[in-house]
Amino acid sequence: MHTDMTNISILGLGAMGQALAARFVQQGHTVTVWNRTPGKAAALAAQGAREVTSAAQAIAASDVTVMCVLDYAASDSVINGAASALSGRALVNLTNGTPAQARAAAERTAGLGAAYLDGGIMATPPMIGGEHALILYSGSKATFDAHAGALEGLGVATYLGADAGLASLHDLALLSGMYGLFAGFFHASALVESEGIRVGAFLKLLGPWMTAMMGELPGYAEKIDSGNHGVNVVSNLGMQAASLTNILTATSEQGVATDLLAPMLDLFRKRLGAGLGDEDISGVFELIRRKRVAGG
Repeated sequence: MHTDMTNISILGLGAMGQALAARFVQQGHTVTVWNRTPGKAAALAAQGAREVTSAAQAIAASDVTVMCVLDYAASDSVINGAASALSGRALVNLTNGTPAQARAAAERTAGLGAAYLDGGIMATPPMIGGEHALILYSGSKATFDAHAGALEGLGVATYLGADAGLASLHDLALLSGMYGLFAGFFHASALVESEGIRVGAFLKLLGPWMTAMMGELPGYAEKIDSGNHGVNVVSNLGMQAASLTNILTATSEQGVATDLLAPMLDLFRKRLGAGLGDEDISGVFELIRRKRVAGG
């Protein structure tokens, strides 16, 4: 892919910030870097990056500034400290946070006369620039379009819309799915390990099983989107609740903690108590979804 060369500044040189800066340098961009604590830019400087002593200097040096710091308290502090330099500039904030924080940062930045693009990095630092790196963006479409070539150099760049909070929302939702997967793995591992079975050996069975179960997700998604959990039901909630009860009973008998799966059984039982045992397991979604006011 052809990437137009541009001037890019990086604010924040933690592990991820350094990976972003190094990738931009590798692509031939003119890179300026700044970190609140000096001393982290030596390797980047050796590669050709230029270090400056303030965030305002870095912003003034470039067409677009990419910020990646610890949290939104830190990014807000950087924005406030460099407020005078932001007018007419473009800021891409890849700091991890919440949709509300992203929207507040977008409003603050717009008030300073800058274009704002928020982002969520679905990758670890070593993955940056690789085929499996995904970075989600939302906010200023003009900024995304103007710098799409450079941003694609970091990983697959996916624009989600003008609402600055959408990248963070999708980021956290994707991570939620990941943590749910890990929770199931940890619980399953604890069960077999309670009998001295090596988890590595058990994974040879668990891995293909979990992959096969991923095939159920499109059907569940369709039921969630339609609100109809009673169509094409193969194993209804009543059967699933009995199965999960057995799992948790065996878990207790094996001396393993039930903390990860017990809340799910509580939701099953609430749904059963409402007389919905013949519906699919996807009906549990109705207990955790956002409650919307009629007509709102």
